[in-house]
Amino acid sequence: MRVRTVQAGFSLEYLMWIFTRISGISLITLAVFGMASAFALGARTQVDLPTLMRWTFFPNPNHVVNSYIPDVTLGWANAFWQIMQMLIVVFGATHGFNGLRVVVEDFMGESAYRPLVRGIIFLLWLFVLIAAVYVILAS
Repeated sequence: MRVRTVQAGFSLEYLMWIFTRISGISLITLAVFGMASAFALGARTQVDLPTLMRWTFFPNPNHVVNSYIPDVTLGWANAFWQIMQMLIVVFGATHGFNGLRVVVEDFMGESAYRPLVRGIIFLLWLFVLIAAVYVILAS
């Protein structure tokens, strides 16, 4: 395992280091905002705790359809929640795949396969984002 040093400047390493910190804070903020919005839309009395947690971390109108809320389309199934969903997926997937890249590169060391591994991780990240956007827009 090698020692990772990050120097200030505009390198991929430094930008991803900053992004990881910002995305972590953003994910916490989006989760708190999602839960507060769910409470404002009536989750205090109409949703049980597991449904509320599902909604907070992946706000999908189908999660609320399975609960006892009479009319889902009024407050829950709109573009605002789709944007919230996309932000959570983009920040979460990018944060996670960057962590995977860092761990794999730490254990790999200086290798000729490093660009190949980075390419595979990038393609996996791209596939996850495309699949997530498809699922979000299809619901």
